[in-house]
Parts: sequence; structure tokens; C-alpha cells
Amino acid sequence: MGVVTVSIEWWRDLSLCVLGFGGTAAVLVLVVLAFKFYFRALPVLDSMKKTARTVAKVSTVVETELAGPLAQIVSFVQGCRQAVGLFNRLFRKDEEEDERHGG
Repeated sequence: MGVVTVSIEWWRDLSLCVLGFGGTAAVLVLVVLAFKFYFRALPVLDSMKKTARTVAKVSTVVETELAGPLAQIVSFVQGCRQAVGLFNRLFRKDEEEDERHGG
């Protein structure tokens, strides 16, 4: 029985086979982990969608129920301020004219 010599090509082929099987196993493990993560994250994503819908509904209600009346109140107050300013200017002009004419 003699010594069996192994050529460099045999070692090259062996290393390629080992790396190929190892790479395939690593990819399979990553795929399994990705699916596990996806199915664990799915309820969280659904909850986030429901929360986003709720926030959208709340903002719509706030816009229709609060923003409209608030805008009306603000415009009413601005109109009152403009009316008061108009009356102040009219009375000031009358007083200034009276002072100029010796009043």
C-alpha cells in the first residue's frame, strides 16, 4: 500500500464544493430568518396601518369640527377690529379738523 498523493486540483475542487454547500446553507438560513421576521413584523405593520387610519380620521374631524368654526370666529374678530379702527380714524379726523378750525 502506497502513499496516495493528492493534486492541487483535487484540493481546489474540494474547497469549491465545501464553500458552495456552506454558502447555500447560509442563504437558506437567511431566508428562513427573513420569513420569521416578516411574519413577526406583520401584526406590528397592521397595527401601524390602523393607527394611521385613526389619526387620519381624527385630523379630518378636527378640521371639519374645529377649524371651520375657529376660522369664522377669527374672521369675525378681525372684522370687529377693522370696524373699531375705522370709527377711530373717523373720530380722529373730525377732532383734528375741529382743532384746525379753532374748535
